[in-house]
Amino acid sequence: MITRDDAFKLLKQYNKEPFHIQHALTVEEVMKWFANKLNYGDEAEYWGIVGLLHDIDFELYPEEHCIKAPELLKDAGVDDDIIHAVCSHGYGITVGCGETIDVEPTREMEKVLFAVDELTGLIGAAALMRPSKSAKDMELKSLKKKYKSKGFAAGCSREVIERGADQLGWELNQLLDMTLQAMAECEDTINAKLEIA
Repeated sequence: MITRDDAFKLLKQYNKEPFHIQHALTVEEVMKWFANKLNYGDEAEYWGIVGLLHDIDFELYPEEHCIKAPELLKDAGVDDDIIHAVCSHGYGITVGCGETIDVEPTREMEKVLFAVDELTGLIGAAALMRPSKSAKDMELKSLKKKYKSKGFAAGCSREVIERGADQLGWELNQLLDMTLQAMAECEDTINAKLEIA
């Protein structure tokens, strides 16, 4: 399996925008948090690497998101398991080139990635609106208010988030609460990694 250091180098080969690096690091830590919470602690590093690489093709190939990824990952010797997981977070979504991603998330790890990807963006945007600029002091009711506001973080698809909760068999509130908790608890680690990124 690709090491975390090699995965990060690979990410930076195709992603230069600080926003995209931050999103990758955020999803990495949130995935590791979920692995530990859901009794996959021995796979936490693996879940994290999938999170780190999930948008590998988005910056350079936004119109072919999840379509270009297999080629970039295969060229770097990344195994098929990770490639499937990366592509599955686009399941059912029609990308700019008109193709609909048909790689279905089957493992729990893939379903978590599908569910939290958009949601981490929404929580991150909500945190920036707070005086503290942090998720640490954000309450679930505050997040739910932002979530229900259609104009807030409009690029974060509520439909995808809700489909993600359904695939996991969770209530939406459970997904919102756990992901908020994950982001609050991982915030310092993410910020530390950003400083050396």
